[in-house]
Amino acid sequence: MGTPVGRRSVLAIGVGIASLPLLPAAPASAAPGKGSPDTAPLGKDRITPAPQIAIDASDTPDTIVRKAAHVVPRPSQVAWQQREVTAFTHFGMNTFTDREWGSGAEDEATFDPSGMDADQWMRAYKAAGARQVMFTAKHHDGFVLFPTRYTNHSVIASPWWIRTDGCTDAERDATAKARARAEAHRADDPAAYWRARNAGCRNPQGDILGTYLKAARKAGLRVGVYLSPADGSEQPHAWHAQYVEKIRAKQASGRQLSIEEQATVDDGDRAPGGQGRYGSDSPVVRRTIPTLVPDDDRAAALAAHRIPSFTVRADDYNAYYLNQLYELFTQYGPIDELWLDGANPWTDAGITEKYDFTAWFRLIHALSPDTVTFAGPQGTRWIGNENGVGRTTEWSVTPATADPHTAHGEGLLPDGASATDIGSRDKITAPGVEYLQWFPAEADVSLRPGWFFHADEKPKTPQQLLTIYEESVGRNAVLLLNVPPGQDGRIAAQDVTSLTAFGDSVSATYGHNLLTAGRGRRDPALRTLTDGRLSTAWSPSGAATTGAVTVRLSGTRAFDRIRLGEDITRGQQVEEFAVDVWTGTAWQQTVAGTTIGYARILTLPEPVTADRVRVRILQARTTPRLASVSLHLNVPPA
Repeated sequence: MGTPVGRRSVLAIGVGIASLPLLPAAPASAAPGKGSPDTAPLGKDRITPAPQIAIDASDTPDTIVRKAAHVVPRPSQVAWQQREVTAFTHFGMNTFTDREWGSGAEDEATFDPSGMDADQWMRAYKAAGARQVMFTAKHHDGFVLFPTRYTNHSVIASPWWIRTDGCTDAERDATAKARARAEAHRADDPAAYWRARNAGCRNPQGDILGTYLKAARKAGLRVGVYLSPADGSEQPHAWHAQYVEKIRAKQASGRQLSIEEQATVDDGDRAPGGQGRYGSDSPVVRRTIPTLVPDDDRAAALAAHRIPSFTVRADDYNAYYLNQLYELFTQYGPIDELWLDGANPWTDAGITEKYDFTAWFRLIHALSPDTVTFAGPQGTRWIGNENGVGRTTEWSVTPATADPHTAHGEGLLPDGASATDIGSRDKITAPGVEYLQWFPAEADVSLRPGWFFHADEKPKTPQQLLTIYEESVGRNAVLLLNVPPGQDGRIAAQDVTSLTAFGDSVSATYGHNLLTAGRGRRDPALRTLTDGRLSTAWSPSGAATTGAVTVRLSGTRAFDRIRLGEDITRGQQVEEFAVDVWTGTAWQQTVAGTTIGYARILTLPEPVTADRVRVRILQARTTPRLASVSLHLNVPPA
């Protein structure tokens, strides 16, 4: 989903609420983690807990491990992890072209759902146990699913935006004339269709993103937005024409095309739908965000300083992307998670856009400091595969080779996001590590083989989904489960059936802790470990890093799932543990592992029967805080 890309730092970004002065970018010596307000200062012997901590050249390996033990999440990261399952919604132009990757030159008329029932989507997502949803507001093809001011390649230009049922002849005529004017000026005015948005007969559900977020919030779900940095619709037209001819020559020679090349040549008779800003080598100049367009409805509020403004130095495409980020956060917030990958897919073909992550991250933080940004500083990171499977040793504390506020996070992991070892002692103490940060894993996977809906594909079975849940959420990650609606604007019945059976199985299995039946007894450890709170936890006595805790059931019970959890508000500490059961005469080790983190689910091949269980912490970075222990008997999907 994401590829590390090049980066360039922004020269200045300032918040213009009332008449605040511009804020110059912090120099490297004042970067977060080195005395800036973002992270607490470090004394000679005392390490202050923080989401990001700098590594100094004089630090010994033991000091670095101590620092790792003091890296803690931001509160929004804790809340994000506790939501456990996010439903991803890939819905857009590719849904209607039956593609996985678009060209950016598609005719907007192609996008026209026969209907759209976002409430049905939310019911399906909740049935699967999701507590958050994520919508693709713009995929790599660049078609925008909200009424943006900055490109005509958006839902406004599609038939979906207009609904003539119940309109008068005069309204229909006004609609046709306004859209004809917009089409005539689309090449020289990127806001042409936006300016015609309210003319005549407008579909009340035309704003796909707005409809989606409204339905999600009504359903009690948290919300996220995916806004692709890669944008095929913004390829320069002259370059695109040459690119098409190169692909046609490759095709004529009998060589196989990539899916992106195939889409490009299929649409080769059309120019990209945008303004040619991507990788255009446009000058980096001073700009104001938001950049007002003619008839901009924000002009009065901006002049009165009721909404913020920012001054940046950016090229055309970075300014375009910053303006769309501004639209998202000021018109659709609060946004709990922003998903942006690092794809720069046309580099080998000869065109690259230098994403200015520093400017992006500063704008996001200024507008919405609690948003968890994928690949952003103290945000969340890609698990390293698209199978929804976490590592059996999954660290939320990871090393970075540069300041995380200046680059896409995947590019700062020493061996990349797919490395087998992401944060062990060897990794965090290796040469080249400059920072440690709280950077938890997000495990993405699609219910169907593709990310967009294709009628010839089938969904995963409920049992497959259950296994994925146990290997993602159960391995200290958040599960990002893609469930794509079809061209009819609904999630397919067979998908709903699979999601529901999966959700019911998770609820039946993990919704009841077999230990809670014994909570009435005077057992402080049992009460602490089963109260469902992170803030109460068991630790070994004497601030030791190893120790054992025994919990008793109210009677003999059979179980085949053990779930453990640390108090991640205090960091992630456990490096090795084991779980034993009492056989009636002796302790017998049943399972062992390395990391725990927010959640670790251990599945046993067969149920065991016992009346007491012992958890042993065998190695930790500092005194561990075990927040939860639960025992479960698997209830397979029906």
